[in-house]
Amino acid sequence: MAPGLDVPVNVAKQAEILKQDGNTYFKKDRLGAAIEAYTQAITLCPNVTVYWTNRALCHRKRDDWEKVEADCRKALELDVNSVKAHYMLGLALLQHKQYADGVKQLEKALELGRGANPSSYMVEEIWQELAKAKYLEWESTSRLRLQKQQELRAICERALQQELESTRMQDSETGIQPTTAPYHNGGTASTHNDGTESNDVEGESKSCENSLKVESEITYKERIKMLSDVFNKSAEADIPNEVPEYLCCKITLDIFRDPVITPSGVTYERAVILEHIRKVGNFDPITREPLKPEQLVPNLAIKEAVQDFLGKHGWAYKMT
Repeated sequence: MAPGLDVPVNVAKQAEILKQDGNTYFKKDRLGAAIEAYTQAITLCPNVTVYWTNRALCHRKRDDWEKVEADCRKALELDVNSVKAHYMLGLALLQHKQYADGVKQLEKALELGRGANPSSYMVEEIWQELAKAKYLEWESTSRLRLQKQQELRAICERALQQELESTRMQDSETGIQPTTAPYHNGGTASTHNDGTESNDVEGESKSCENSLKVESEITYKERIKMLSDVFNKSAEADIPNEVPEYLCCKITLDIFRDPVITPSGVTYERAVILEHIRKVGNFDPITREPLKPEQLVPNLAIKEAVQDFLGKHGWAYKMT
């Protein structure tokens, strides 16, 4: 909002002078004097967004995050599209452990910053803070997820071990029923026993017991392996690996943040290709075809693929 909308021109000019004084103090790291100057400017013209964000920046350097949050919220009441206000509010909320809301504010700041000037230092700074917050969020949830998986795995392994021991005990107590004695003369069992038949039955019983024992052991080991495979598979997403090549910029080799595609069909990071055009020339660095900034088109398919990948593999935020 312009300084002179609600106040006399001379008052607005005085407020601007105070803002310039505050800027000078800030550059000299005289934060107390800068805060005082911005506060006086706010008193004269309370509806000027930049006075609030400048003072919030001073509070940020002092790590006074409650005041940062208060000033940024006031700035956003005046201008909902203030990049600096969204950015510093996001940082303040992260400091207060309000991760979801903090990330939301940083994402809004990044969106607005890219729309205004995708190559600015501010956009890079916002992205770095957002990536850091996303990585810490992933690290926290990953650690908790791993802990729960380990606990569940231990419970499953104990259950399988108990089942194996129970099976062994039942086999030992029940044993194998001896083979019925052969019938002779109208169905009367022969009472003649020279010990051979008894030995055969005993041998058969032991053989069956050993067979069941081996079978139980094999089943147990197979289940343990299956269990291990299941948990290892579920943990794969949390193991750092290489980012797929098609999700990375051809110039920086970093994962895309704001991908754009050229008429030649090559996708680049927006800020990087704009810098190339500005500093090197109006041509595609890979195909060498003529290229102007207005020919760049957002590659929404790649952007969506990147977001999906980062959503599943939060460790990749540390590689940006």
